[in-house]
Amino acid sequence: MWERFNFYGMRAILTLFLVNSLMMKEEEASLIYGGFLGLCYLTPMLGGFIADRFFGNRNCIILGGLMMAIGQLFLFTSASVFGENISLANTLMWVALGIIIFGNGFFKPNISSMVGSLYPKQEKSKLDTAFTIFYMGINLGAFLGQLICPIIGDVKDAGGVRDIHAFKWGFLAAAIAMLIGTLVFYFLKNKYVVTPEGRPLGGLPSKNEAADFEEGESQKAVFSQKALIMAVVAFLGLGALIHFVFDQNLIYTLIYSSGLTLAGLIISDTSLTKVERDRIIVIYIVAFFVIFFWAAFEQAGSSLTFIADNQTDRNFFGWDMPPSMVQIFNGLFVVAFAVPFSMLWDYLRSKDREPISPMKQSFGLALIAISYFIIAHNVKDLGNDGLLAIKWLILLYLIQTCAELCLSPIGLSLVGKLSPKRFSSLLYGVFFLSNASGYALAGTLGSILPSTGDKFNKAKELGIDLQAVLDKKITLTAEQAKLLSENQISDHNPIFAGFEIHNLFEFFMVFVILTGLAAVILFALTPFLKKMMHGVR
Repeated sequence: MWERFNFYGMRAILTLFLVNSLMMKEEEASLIYGGFLGLCYLTPMLGGFIADRFFGNRNCIILGGLMMAIGQLFLFTSASVFGENISLANTLMWVALGIIIFGNGFFKPNISSMVGSLYPKQEKSKLDTAFTIFYMGINLGAFLGQLICPIIGDVKDAGGVRDIHAFKWGFLAAAIAMLIGTLVFYFLKNKYVVTPEGRPLGGLPSKNEAADFEEGESQKAVFSQKALIMAVVAFLGLGALIHFVFDQNLIYTLIYSSGLTLAGLIISDTSLTKVERDRIIVIYIVAFFVIFFWAAFEQAGSSLTFIADNQTDRNFFGWDMPPSMVQIFNGLFVVAFAVPFSMLWDYLRSKDREPISPMKQSFGLALIAISYFIIAHNVKDLGNDGLLAIKWLILLYLIQTCAELCLSPIGLSLVGKLSPKRFSSLLYGVFFLSNASGYALAGTLGSILPSTGDKFNKAKELGIDLQAVLDKKITLTAEQAKLLSENQISDHNPIFAGFEIHNLFEFFMVFVILTGLAAVILFALTPFLKKMMHGVR
């Protein structure tokens, strides 16, 4: 819970800090945001490996928590000094994000792995419900973070002028939250995080007992020297292909090539049985479709925040809500609906009508497509001066929360049910790589956000008809081009997959098509996946 407070509280104000205090363009801030989130979900692969082989879950959680708190304190310092020394502030920001990325890597897979190990192997069928309750707890933290950090960090005066020095208080609150969480875990772990017999969970791997494993299951991974060399060659080859052929930056290249390489390496383990290998392949297939979900869902911290800031009437029962706080409804709805969803899965299970996990996830993808179709319809006729009513963003977050509850905790549970124990934390790392890839794609898609109404109005003040510039009806002088650049206004429409994005309607339809197609294909694959799960639901 406290880690989500820390992470989502910071996430709510990060892009606004980059744009308003560090003077970056929205496109650049979106790419940094996507790369940062992607790397946060790449490093769990490393954290999972270290936990499974050397440190155990507990030690990695404490190390990760402390690193994330330190990273937030670096962000606090960056947001404190940018007025006097913007170069130092930029350096501190990069250092902060780096520390948070590695801290998250140690923390994230090990928390999920420990939830998966709370239940003895004969009770694994309860994991969908267990992870949904776990998800409610962590989203209570997300809700509090998205409430408190924007209230103290995203501050505007009566005239609508933002206090660009207030962001530091949001980052400080996030640091304090992470310290509280780490201390709570340190002092209470031996009392509550134990087996029914009182044996500590998540200790050093050398303390594992044979009873923890399935009958006939190998207790240690076996990678041949040939497989390791092939993995290194594959990583370099994929990296070159993704960077040079698909023109991705180095961070996104690292995320995509690492995910594919690690997936291949695990499947090459010679100790795997056919059933284990089939189940791991199911995790991979589901993880691929999860990419499209997160690419659409994670617009919350970039493009949807910019739209909330620049082209939304944020009057909420007479109160002008800070733009970074609009995404709070997601955490609020998760807390409200997590228990009803758990009860729904329990009820359907009791009637023997519970859908298998991949089918639930296809429902989640379909719901996110519907949410973007509704928002696309409502921005269609806004023009450059119209404002989107906040109720439509609230409805979007309501539908996306239902989608998230069908997909995210179910995916975590699926990994817990299908993973061989010797790969438990590492396969959570692989699953989080699908999140990483989704966030990287979210950054790429967020950067194709076309100019919002505020940009047209600002250009008009500068004496430039931005619509005519975008329509290529007039050519800018060098002085006009410099003016637009200084005011963070693009002089061209973004391009995606060869198509020019002219307006917000076309922008949102990209997400409708991507997630809608993914939902249909995953739904069609469910009979095949059911067979490969060998009795696991």
